[in-house]
Amino acid sequence: MSMGIIIMGLLVGFLVGLTGVGGAALLTPVLVLIGINPAIAVGTDLVYNSITKLFGSIQHWKQKTINMRLVKYLAIGSVPSAICAVGLLHLFDSFFNNQEEIIKHALGYVLILVALTTLVKTFMKDKFESNYIQRKPLEEKRTLTIAIGAVLGFIVGLTSIGSGSLFALAMLYLYKMRPSELVGTDIAHAFLLVTAAGIMHAGIGNVDYSLMMNLLLGSIPGVILGSSLSAKFPAKPLRAVMSVIILMSGLKLIA
Repeated sequence: MSMGIIIMGLLVGFLVGLTGVGGAALLTPVLVLIGINPAIAVGTDLVYNSITKLFGSIQHWKQKTINMRLVKYLAIGSVPSAICAVGLLHLFDSFFNNQEEIIKHALGYVLILVALTTLVKTFMKDKFESNYIQRKPLEEKRTLTIAIGAVLGFIVGLTSIGSGSLFALAMLYLYKMRPSELVGTDIAHAFLLVTAAGIMHAGIGNVDYSLMMNLLLGSIPGVILGSSLSAKFPAKPLRAVMSVIILMSGLKLIA
């Protein structure tokens, strides 16, 4: 089983490095579909993501490609919201004993949303440039930014999915930033968000540390290999294929 999980981590890491599509959208549904308890899959993926996002955040901090004010406003909304999502999930399970079913269906619908979001980001990115909202100063969009953080943070706390893909699309549309700054800001905020949600899941016993370590053993070399080959493959067709796979996973979970 452990070798199979390492190979799975290697494959997911490779695809993430190759296409740039979020790892949680690939990994979490696969874990659920092979029989891992949905709550364990979500909690483990959040802690796993926290570790990987930490290294990315450090690198972008060194490169000065993080908009800290935007990270702050997003986190003001997203971190408490993600914590509430985990708390409500645990509360619902205590009363109705249906946590597994809630997470599976939430995962399915969010995966469908992520697949459509990835397609929009891949093929309609140019239409987001220089719109009216982008040109407004960040301080004028503070309430909107916190609200976006709250809505998407709740989704991430519930499913572990969207800390990169959904937030990245929101930032692409609403804020004018260099591509490197957008990526750095997205990763830094995602680190805060998934760490908070991961700690909550760990506190209620939803983290399998052995599973997490095996995933890390596979995914780290996988990401390095995929990233090194990414320049040799056309990005748009690959992302489109990954979006279709994610969409099919979502439909399978809600079927």
